[in-house]
Amino acid sequence: MDENRGGGTESGLGSDWAELTRECLTNILSRLSLEDRWTGPMLVCRSWLQTSKDPSLNSVFDLETRFDSAPAESNRWWTPEFERRIDAMLRSVVDWSDGSLTEIRVRHCSDVSLSFAAERCPNLQVLSIKSCPNVTDESIAKIASGCPKLRELDVSYCYEVSHESLALVGKNCLDLKILKRNLMNWLDPSQHTGIVPQEFLNAYPQDGDSEAAAIGKLMPHLLHLELRFSKLSAKGLALISEGCLNLEYLDLFGCVNVTSRDIANASSSLKNLKDIKKPNFYIPRSVFHTERYGHWRLYDERFQTDVFRI
Repeated sequence: MDENRGGGTESGLGSDWAELTRECLTNILSRLSLEDRWTGPMLVCRSWLQTSKDPSLNSVFDLETRFDSAPAESNRWWTPEFERRIDAMLRSVVDWSDGSLTEIRVRHCSDVSLSFAAERCPNLQVLSIKSCPNVTDESIAKIASGCPKLRELDVSYCYEVSHESLALVGKNCLDLKILKRNLMNWLDPSQHTGIVPQEFLNAYPQDGDSEAAAIGKLMPHLLHLELRFSKLSAKGLALISEGCLNLEYLDLFGCVNVTSRDIANASSSLKNLKDIKKPNFYIPRSVFHTERYGHWRLYDERFQTDVFRI
């Protein structure tokens, strides 16, 4: 009997939830992760769906944590169907953000959704689009012109992105501080077999020095640079060290075309450098002809051999 005096029955609590103000519901939904919102509240009713589209809830689109939490990379991620789903999600968030989107972290999107974002996200500051086989110079050029506030760019494993669009990013995005341009392990591609399409692996970028030249010439304010498994040479590394004097972090893991001496010479001009990841690779005889480097003992000087062997 006491329970009914104030209308505080269980059914009454349910009706109260349905009558929450938009401001209150927005505050509640802001405490949920992106995944939780998409799989829960958006499916409850029309009013909750509309609230989930509030621009304040769509200033960040981060699926990277979801990809990272997967036990292993899936070959399903590389299918056209999966790419279309990611594109649809990204386009929706861009549309709902009403220009307030500042951060995109996703994989396996395409030029379709990225071009859409470039046209509608002038305040974008962070763009991470790893493993996107159908992202090309076309959409990155649009990002460069449409998103001048960009300060972090990750185009790792995007093999259709070249030095040309990287140069455009450098020219237009003057606040760029972080660039990640990591490539897959071309020395031992067996780890990707059965997951990553062979035609993608065959498209491995060969112009490491051209990319290095664009970075060194047009990205002078970089603090953090990752170039894992790039095919840049001593020439490219020198161009980076001459142009990016503020670098604090440099990752050259797997860059087997540069020697320990090359790295020492380049890093000597980087007075702010706090951490550098060296190639740390032992190269078997089958990969390079011995006459290219002389006697096999030279590898002790060329490469760090104390981490692992392939």
